[in-house]
Amino acid sequence: MIALLIGAGVALLVALIGTPLFIRFLVTKGYGQFIRDDGPTSHHTKRGTPTMGGTVVVAAVLISYGVTHLIMWMMNPHSPGPSASGLLLLFLMVGMGFVGFLDDFIKISKQRSLGLNAKAKLILQAFVGIVFAVLVLNFPDSQGITPASTHISLVRDIPWLNLAFGGTVLGAILFVIWSNLIVTAATNGVNLTDGLDGLAAGASIMVFGAYTLMGIWQNNQACGSPREAGSGCYSVRDPLDLALLAAICSAALVGFLWWNTSPAKIFMGDTGSLAIGGAVAGFAILSRTELLLGIIGGLFVLITLSVIIQVGYFKVTKGKRVFKMAPLQHHFELKGWAEITVVVRFWILCGLFVAAGLGIFYAEWVVLL
Repeated sequence: MIALLIGAGVALLVALIGTPLFIRFLVTKGYGQFIRDDGPTSHHTKRGTPTMGGTVVVAAVLISYGVTHLIMWMMNPHSPGPSASGLLLLFLMVGMGFVGFLDDFIKISKQRSLGLNAKAKLILQAFVGIVFAVLVLNFPDSQGITPASTHISLVRDIPWLNLAFGGTVLGAILFVIWSNLIVTAATNGVNLTDGLDGLAAGASIMVFGAYTLMGIWQNNQACGSPREAGSGCYSVRDPLDLALLAAICSAALVGFLWWNTSPAKIFMGDTGSLAIGGAVAGFAILSRTELLLGIIGGLFVLITLSVIIQVGYFKVTKGKRVFKMAPLQHHFELKGWAEITVVVRFWILCGLFVAAGLGIFYAEWVVLL
């Protein structure tokens, strides 16, 4: 618990102090956001606002994670140090963030609202996702538990949903596909949510907060620990280190939100949204709560579905629309809701989804107990 407090505190300070410094650097370089012409007209005033703020969030997470483990080692030379699960999650987060950084940089340098072309973006994301998926099936701990498994999970691995039903090789291939579906869904969900000042950052804080609590609980009820609760124990590799990283991510976003809330002084850009989405997917896979992510990240799901419905209906009806504009948050803007009203109400929705997910997580443990 000491590590969690240290990590969250360092991340908060780095983000709070680092963000305004980064804003000054971006303003000096003239790196501002370009706004879609087909978006709400009220957003045109945001043109030129510094972007790529996700760089600070990623940096705060990396610095905090390293500093926390260094401090813990100085306090106790026998402390476990960075875990395989923690390092793999950081790989996914940084890798996706780098893809987003390239996208943002091209937008700025080419003075346009579109960055990487769809094909290049897909290839880069797939590369990071595939490498992550292959690595997480390796590195077993002393009990033989790897960071991820070929079982599909809800609150824990579902015994009868094993992707390796046809053999180890087939299971690994199917897991790579399944893992990349989760990563793609999460990154796109956060990316689509990042359309209003503070919306994606505030929602992600709650989601990471949920994974912090679940990681602590899984560590307390880990199989083989003195406090395990029989069939209710969890076979998760490095749950406490995952809780540490979730707390760090949440705190870093709190520090960033101070400057990103309406009216935003900086946007997270694709650098931030893809990095956050990658981290969210990583937590779901590594904590063995893959399907539960659909509830905890319900706001991201809702917003993504609004885009799918809008595009599908538009094509089927040859020009008609369900919403005034997609993603969903812009629909309510065009209905006359103030931007801050949409953000706060969507935060409330996110909180309800997170609460429902945590309720299911705990209820499953109670039933097994």
